[in-house]
Amino acid sequence: MYLRVRKCIDWPCFWHVEALEVLLQGLSGVPKERVRVHELCLKSGPNLGVVPSEVRLLCDLAQPTPSWAIRHVGGAMRGAGAEQISVLVRTIVESKASKNVLQYFYTLGYKLDHELLKIGFAFHFHRGAQITVTVTSANKMPRLHATDEAVPVTPGIQLVEITAPAAADNYNDVVSAVTAFCEYLAPLLHLSKPGHSTGIVATAGAAAASLMSSGGGKTL
Repeated sequence: MYLRVRKCIDWPCFWHVEALEVLLQGLSGVPKERVRVHELCLKSGPNLGVVPSEVRLLCDLAQPTPSWAIRHVGGAMRGAGAEQISVLVRTIVESKASKNVLQYFYTLGYKLDHELLKIGFAFHFHRGAQITVTVTSANKMPRLHATDEAVPVTPGIQLVEITAPAAADNYNDVVSAVTAFCEYLAPLLHLSKPGHSTGIVATAGAAAASLMSSGGGKTL
């Protein structure tokens, strides 16, 4: 089970992204990790039954030797409890795979629906829960699997996403930890559940300028 809060941010100035990086560096106290992930979305063919299924294959291109993983994202938690919390709770299953995993799913009858190249950075740290913050842009390929030729889908827009693993017996504690961490980002952006917009933060420009001028880097 994973908790997820995310926000698409339209930042016309690249230094806004740099300011967020400085802030995250100070909050986490750990170095950032480069993100360069080739994501392929596969959907089942008619030979696999009447109920459609979807699977995502992830190739980590930031590593010296690219590594593959299979990810299945379940439906979001529903009900009165889900409506009262500020994060999205859903089941995510991910496992490592060999480099021939794409051909394996093609053989099973899956078809490529779309592919993206996600580029950016991430921070992994513990702050009340094991939290991961990713800041990425989505890029499309003009030709099949041509990652070196990828261009932004929406230039100037970054996806900021916070995730944390949780179990059925502790997700309330993890919700609190993630919500509390999001408050530290308020000067630059407001994170929201997918599908819920919180609007633009009026103080983002001034906050970014302050962070960049101070140099940042101190653990908060």
